[in-house]
Amino acid sequence: MGDFMDNIALGILLPFFGTAFGSLIILIFKGKPNNFLRTIIQGFTAGVMLAASIFSLLIPALEYNANKNISFISVILGLVVGIMGFLIIDSILIKRKINSLNLAVTIHNIPEGFSVGVIYALAIANPIMIREAFLLSLGITIQNIPEGSIVSLNMIDKNNKGRAILSGILSGIVEPICSVIAIILLSYISPLMPFFLSLAGGVMIYVVIDDLIPASNGRLGIIGFTIGFIIMMSLDVLLG
Repeated sequence: MGDFMDNIALGILLPFFGTAFGSLIILIFKGKPNNFLRTIIQGFTAGVMLAASIFSLLIPALEYNANKNISFISVILGLVVGIMGFLIIDSILIKRKINSLNLAVTIHNIPEGFSVGVIYALAIANPIMIREAFLLSLGITIQNIPEGSIVSLNMIDKNNKGRAILSGILSGIVEPICSVIAIILLSYISPLMPFFLSLAGGVMIYVVIDDLIPASNGRLGIIGFTIGFIIMMSLDVLLG
């Protein structure tokens, strides 16, 4: 039991470690990344997040209940609520002109943390799901590395490197916090798990469509997206 709980703790913290590691990469740069690198990073992140939404959230949600019709309805409802709910939140932020890069990254780390917490709550109820939980956590960790770098590099002009690194690290601290909250709330209501898994997937899909794909538009973004999607899909097969 101890090893199982250790695995859960590691899975919850991994995405934060990815953000922190990415923030430290600032030490090897003299300035902000050029458009070439930024576009590839955005495309790569979009590919990883979309694959994670499909393979680690939506598919497990569809397969959760023996009654496929119940799972299917729950998944559709969760997906719609996730996408439309975050659309409303995003609209409020835009109206209030809260659209800085750092805040945008921090905000979309919230559903990522929630996603990890939801699937680990599922693993607590059904330990066979621990593989899917780790896979999602690993995928988010991978895409958090460039995100941490982007946040820190974005702060170089305003602060020294120490404060820039701290800004990047703090942008990821919301993830383990949200994961723990999700586990506490959802561990005892497993019948609703397909809904919450698909809700988390819907929010991530919204972030991909609204933020990452437009920012990575073009050939370089497509290349980055393809690489990210293939890596995440391959992880699902190799760890299966």
